[in-house]
Amino acid sequence: MGEPQARTGKLYGVGLGPGDPSLLTLRAVEAIAEADVVAYHSARHGRSIARRIADRHLRPEHIEERLMYPLTVETTDHPGGYRGALDDFYEEASARLAAHLDAGRTVAVLAEGDPLFYGSYQHMHKRLAHRYPTEVIPGVTSLSAAAARLGAPLTEGEETLTVIPGTLPEEELTARLAAADSAVVMKLGRTFPAVRRALERTGRLEEARYVERATMDGERTGAFTDIDPDSVPYFSVAVLPSRVAPLPEQRPSPVPRERGEVVVVGTGPAGARWLTPETRGALAAADDLVGYTTYLDRVPRRPGQRRHGSDNKVESERAEFALDLARRGHRVAVVSGGDPGVFAMASAVLEAAAQDAYTDVPVRVLPGVTAAHAAAARVGAPLGHDYATLSLSDRLKPWEVIAARLAAAASADLVLALYNPGSRSRTWQVGKAKELLLEHRAPDTPVVVARDIGGPGESVRVLRLADLEPAEVDMRTLLLVGSSRTRVADRGGLAATGADGPITRAVWTPRWYPEG
Repeated sequence: MGEPQARTGKLYGVGLGPGDPSLLTLRAVEAIAEADVVAYHSARHGRSIARRIADRHLRPEHIEERLMYPLTVETTDHPGGYRGALDDFYEEASARLAAHLDAGRTVAVLAEGDPLFYGSYQHMHKRLAHRYPTEVIPGVTSLSAAAARLGAPLTEGEETLTVIPGTLPEEELTARLAAADSAVVMKLGRTFPAVRRALERTGRLEEARYVERATMDGERTGAFTDIDPDSVPYFSVAVLPSRVAPLPEQRPSPVPRERGEVVVVGTGPAGARWLTPETRGALAAADDLVGYTTYLDRVPRRPGQRRHGSDNKVESERAEFALDLARRGHRVAVVSGGDPGVFAMASAVLEAAAQDAYTDVPVRVLPGVTAAHAAAARVGAPLGHDYATLSLSDRLKPWEVIAARLAAAASADLVLALYNPGSRSRTWQVGKAKELLLEHRAPDTPVVVARDIGGPGESVRVLRLADLEPAEVDMRTLLLVGSSRTRVADRGGLAATGADGPITRAVWTPRWYPEG
């Protein structure tokens, strides 16, 4: 018989909470007491916040392992750069801990906050947990402590919380903050100016609160706008609390507005999954939402926000109503489907805004995912070359104009994206369009019939122009008609997956065109 295998020690990742020693959990205290070795990270000066938090629970017989970072800023002559230097450090540190574990000693790695939330312990965990018995003991996070010290709820109801490292590029910070309900930005310090600019660009600076060293000595809280950037340490966070009924003393001071603004936004073809971060932010910041009721229903409801739904055939009245609200100081979001500038509300709002009564009302248009682009993506790239976008609705322009434009685009061998092809009151236009197209296109020209893209009734089919059945086309359908160069290939379900199952045919239009 071989020698019995030596029993290894156990690894603890011990969450210490945000700084106040009284916020350690009972299990954290027990784990420290059970440990033979207590490890903690420190900067090059040798002091450790983690050790200071746990100090009263350390015993003289504890073996202490100080894991000293080789650098604290992203400057190094290491051949692998900053990341390479840290990787080498974590490898060396985990090897030191493994030696104790192999000798049968129990090791407690101390971690401020929670061990697996932006914590240094996680780098030990990834290298050791699969090799040794391991227990992670959660701790109170800094964001929980910050909210508690502010006395401000982070989330309520259906709000979501976004946690953002301030070290992200400023454009990314701006996008994340624009899309967030509530948010906490970690790791301020030298990132404070960029975070402040991102908050200002998203219109959320007045909401933001600042917390420094929550629950520690030297704690500081206040309005973000009151903080001197040169005074901000790394252990500080920005908090955008819940927008649901804040306490009076937590509400940002109202800014008097003689004039509001109108922001025209697009929800994409089907709502939440298609919204851009900028659009999410504009919708969240609006006092009033104005739009066709079907599109308004795609936007999450927010307390205190007023909704003004109407029928789809009153665009000019809807535009003037939104501008009147803005003239009275309201921030108004006019909601369209798809992209607001493509057969949607942007042109109606701008036309109304050209009247003398509204010339001083600010109007912005934010882009959205168009129905044509969403439908094209489902099958590949049919819009890969020159294409034309036309509406077959003759409600706002005569059919003679539509027919002339359709013939011109078809004779130019452009791919066509046909919006509003039919409805319950318009049933003959698709048939007429098919006849006209067959005068310029081969019968086997690919046609993508896309209905309710992104919605529960999504259906995408690829067929020949000759096989297009006008009776199967309604107002929720968009048609993509290929050019002479458009190609179709079976892809075994690899091209895309729609709501009604795999789409097995890929459609694309090459970007090159034959000379002559």
